[in-house]
Amino acid sequence: MSAQKCILIGAGMDCGKRRRGCLMGPDAYRAAGLGETLRALGWQVEDRGNLDGPQWVADAPPGKVHALAECVTWTQALAEAAKTAMGAGFPIFLGGDHALSLGTVAGVAAHAAATGRPLFVLWLDAHPDINTPKTTASGNLHGTPIAYVTGQDGFDGFPAVPAPVPPENVCFIGLRSVDAPERDFITRAGMTAIDMRQIDERGIAAPLAEFLESVSAAGGILHVSLDVDFLEPAIAPAVGTTVPGGATFREAHLVMEMLHDSGLVTSLDLVELNPFLDERGRTASLMVDLVASLFGRRVFDRPTRSHSHT
Repeated sequence: MSAQKCILIGAGMDCGKRRRGCLMGPDAYRAAGLGETLRALGWQVEDRGNLDGPQWVADAPPGKVHALAECVTWTQALAEAAKTAMGAGFPIFLGGDHALSLGTVAGVAAHAAATGRPLFVLWLDAHPDINTPKTTASGNLHGTPIAYVTGQDGFDGFPAVPAPVPPENVCFIGLRSVDAPERDFITRAGMTAIDMRQIDERGIAAPLAEFLESVSAAGGILHVSLDVDFLEPAIAPAVGTTVPGGATFREAHLVMEMLHDSGLVTSLDLVELNPFLDERGRTASLMVDLVASLFGRRVFDRPTRSHSHT
């Protein structure tokens, strides 16, 4: 990790899709002890609170883009906050739905360009999110960030992306719900896409190690975007887009432990947590535990709970 200071930035963005509840996400992470967990691992923590942004809007009709103006406003605010925070430490963006990455990745990419280092993006998600406002069938903009940050057309009204991420610098892990146009784009653009079948066949460590090696070889920095639906719904129910067959508890922790060991990660999104759908905070707690693994907590250091042997 590049810095010993974490900067928490809450973004209760809840307009990237029609189902409400992600606006409560940032405070759920705080209540689950994110700040205290990071401090216990030796990090300084600066919590910059929650960004102001537009909240609920009435549902757009089916087939129409939902909350376009509101998402543009959030994108501008988040890009600015991300670029500023990157110069001061390791930002963790507490979402909010995945549309927040329209802004966070754009801002991180601008900082990377200013420092002369290539940015790579690891997208831990059931979905690749490379539709555009013109191609989306649902009209939900949380399915568009990768298209935006890689500089694709169709984002009229959005701020120009100052430093688009080359598509070949993007790696998806955990895919299991991909639209046909998205599949075509991934293949055409040379993106690394590791779906759950590959993970079943090869395990999760080998393909991740290959991607991390490419980041290291390029002298790059790595932004990680972690969607709750990357995980198996049985262990992480608090998401409005559950897709069966996600990453297991150990697979997810292994990813985070390997990311820590790489020393390449410089920023993180935590997205799509809908506390309204959670069971006694278990999803928020699991996400905080995963962050702890990313920031250096080892299994041997983990406090044992009710499952400990007596």
